Amino acid sequence: MEAVVTRAYAPPSSHAWQWRNPLIAGGFIAGGVALPALVDSRLLMTLLVQATINGILALSVGTLFRFNGVISFGHAAFYGLAVYIVALGLKVAGMPAELAIALALVAPTCLAFVVGLGIVGIPGAAFAMLTLALGQGLYEAAMKARALTNGEDGMEIVFPDRMFGVDSTLFQQPDTMFVICWVILVLTVLGLALLTRSHFGRLALAIRGNEERARFVGYTTRVRRAAVLALSAFLAALAGVLLALYNAYTSPAVLSAGVSGEALIMAILGGPQLVWGPTFGALLYFFFKDIVGDFTEHWQAMIGLCVVGVTILLPEGVGGLLYNRVLALMGRRIG
Repeated sequence: MEAVVTRAYAPPSSHAWQWRNPLIAGGFIAGGVALPALVDSRLLMTLLVQATINGILALSVGTLFRFNGVISFGHAAFYGLAVYIVALGLKVAGMPAELAIALALVAPTCLAFVVGLGIVGIPGAAFAMLTLALGQGLYEAAMKARALTNGEDGMEIVFPDRMFGVDSTLFQQPDTMFVICWVILVLTVLGLALLTRSHFGRLALAIRGNEERARFVGYTTRVRRAAVLALSAFLAALAGVLLALYNAYTSPAVLSAGVSGEALIMAILGGPQLVWGPTFGALLYFFFKDIVGDFTEHWQAMIGLCVVGVTILLPEGVGGLLYNRVLALMGRRIG
């Protein structure tokens, strides 16, 4: 029951990997903390902040695919909802910023769990369409409720002078915000890696592989699959909170289908079967967009061609290709 879906992405069996993961994460955190001191370009740091935030959003889509085997066309619903909860909590309800942020993380997670109980049993394209409908519904609500959201003109998010005991302007500075987002991203990837090796993670993979057999031996698969959707929504909401802190502005665009589509593209490019694959895909996406955008205004078409090529030639994604190559090189030593 605890067998993983494919051998290529199975957690390494060696006990050494149990302590290597935190050490690797610590190395990535140290590198991220040191990076702003090595980069003089504010534009590059801004790009890295955007890529890191979107990496967490792509991670949410990848998590849903890894554990439930379905894709979402509407994860912008949880992402954008978190941004609007922060904005409206401060503007309308007069909440403390910390409370508004906590609510922005909890509300989309609970919404996803409740919705998930009703739709996780729906297979394939129908599930994707229902998530798209959820996202578009929230998008239209944000567009129509001009008295609250200012419609398509968007609204400024006014934060207090201090949050969490620090100056709130630190969250709008690329150097400091990159460090915050990077540390959160690395810890999130580490947490998902540990979750994959846990009983819940192995059972979720087993349910994905053969849900009927899991039900036959007594597991309640619907609740667990809804919990996976809630987890992915929490990650999307986390990305939304970071976006709100950094931009201090929002508009209905954060709820659009385009945002969900970009997150899905990032996950496909990096390889959604890998814990870190969607994050890697986000970095590829943003730097490819920036480089190609300097030469042509049709960069979307170039990215589309890349996605088609990756889907056909590299179904495991670019990250999956690199991972398998590294495994091939290390196989003799690990084996």
